[in-house]
Amino acid sequence: MALPLVVGVDGSDGSLLAIDWAVDLATRGRLPLRLVHASLWERYEGALPTLSRERSSEQVLAEHIVASAAERVRRHHPDLEVFTETVPAEVVSTLLDEARNATAVITGSRGRGELKGTLLGSVSLAVAARADCPVIVVRGDKAALAGSHERILLGAGDPDTCREAVAFAFREAVVRGCELDVVRAWRCPAREAADDIASAEDPEHQHEKEAAALIENLVADASAAHPDVRLRRTTVEGAARKVLVHRSAAADLVVLGARRRSGRFGFQLGRVSHTLLHHAACPVAVVPNRA
Repeated sequence: MALPLVVGVDGSDGSLLAIDWAVDLATRGRLPLRLVHASLWERYEGALPTLSRERSSEQVLAEHIVASAAERVRRHHPDLEVFTETVPAEVVSTLLDEARNATAVITGSRGRGELKGTLLGSVSLAVAARADCPVIVVRGDKAALAGSHERILLGAGDPDTCREAVAFAFREAVVRGCELDVVRAWRCPAREAADDIASAEDPEHQHEKEAAALIENLVADASAAHPDVRLRRTTVEGAARKVLVHRSAAADLVVLGARRRSGRFGFQLGRVSHTLLHHAACPVAVVPNRA
């Protein structure tokens, strides 16, 4: 059986958007859906007298959340295979465990109990930074969530971090029947331009050529395997995070390779992924290179 799409559910508005978006993805890819809710209700139960332990309010709430989520799916897509799970554990660790046997983990951009003013929930950010499978954070306007743009945006990063992201983006373009826009941002440092002003070749043109060559190298195998995918290769001068945020307004999904670095708080995402997860106008998929 195909590995499921795992959706972290908590009853929030962001969670409901993630469920609806995941249903569409599961239907297109013919994948089972696994709805997971995690909370530490068992810890609180242990502090209660024995007579009160049968059904804590937190456990009842957890079961209600997943049951309601499953009913939401079955009401509109009765043929979709749906599994549910309530786990008495911390949310991030639960979703990271689920990611070991998932096609992708899907979360909302904010969860229940988080401030409306925050741009991205701490759970979504932590899972995207550490999961073994692609993590998709569902965010954006109605047009993007409905897939109206018929375009996937792939951020062409360094080859050592983008191999799986390229494959993921092409697969999505195939099942959606949409255009794939592969974008590489480039910059020419002012000092370099000044030093090479008398050289035979314009340094800015050289950087653009290198960006175009990197795209060709990244997509060569996938493009040959999927010749029917409408492919656009785009090189743009500017900071990658700003270029991709701007272009996300005309996309239904942004796909990025996971550039991770180890810091004082454990694994953290690179600047481009971090910025897109906070500011993109459409859902964002962060795809790690599997071992």
